[in-house]
Amino acid sequence: MLRVRPVHSTSRPGSWTQFLTALGMVRTEDDGGRQVFDSASGRLALQPAEAGSGQDGKTVFAVEVGDVAEFARRTNLAAQEDGAPDDGTGPAELAPAGGACRISAPDGFSFMADKAGHFAQCADADPLLAVVGVWYTADPEAAARTLLHIGARPRPVPDNDETADFTAKNGGVLLVRPASGPSRAGLGFEYGGGLEPLQERLAAAGFAASLTEEAFGSTLHVANPDAGSPNAPATVWVSQRRPMG
Repeated sequence: MLRVRPVHSTSRPGSWTQFLTALGMVRTEDDGGRQVFDSASGRLALQPAEAGSGQDGKTVFAVEVGDVAEFARRTNLAAQEDGAPDDGTGPAELAPAGGACRISAPDGFSFMADKAGHFAQCADADPLLAVVGVWYTADPEAAARTLLHIGARPRPVPDNDETADFTAKNGGVLLVRPASGPSRAGLGFEYGGGLEPLQERLAAAGFAASLTEEAFGSTLHVANPDAGSPNAPATVWVSQRRPMG
């Protein structure tokens, strides 16, 4: 299995809980600090951070899997079949405790694949919402190949450029986007219906959201619950997912 599940650190978990609930997500794990919210496609983990710290408002790219050891084996085998050196190493390295593995990419970016805490997707979540993890990189081709190695599924993109879109078998979307500087992670959401009702729902919960029309769909830009943190963008985006073809 493969599911998108970024990890977001925040000093304002209450505001994020309100925001995610208004989006249509449902909290399925809560240990008193770390929380996990389900959408119909993908999850998001929230963990506490000290206000103003280097982690406050920062999102980490991450996925979750069923059998970590088997996932690592298949990832390394896929990389070898794709031409990586057969030197006993590979992009996936098991953590000492065995409950996770780290995936390392040629651009210096790395991310964790953790064992899923539970496998059923929450039936009460908004069926149109998906969680999106974004990989910004100066080497989008290598990033895309790494996502292929972990079993992500390519989906069509409207332009033949350096962008690449993927879906995960068990939920969520992964995007590769070209960017200068060190590789970094981003967070967004996709919605499979009209955005106006979602905009109204967010506004009723106290979250200002502006709607913009773009070449390949509409996007909501919602005031970021972490606004004011040096790590947080001003808004969180929700793009309308329009089928290709």
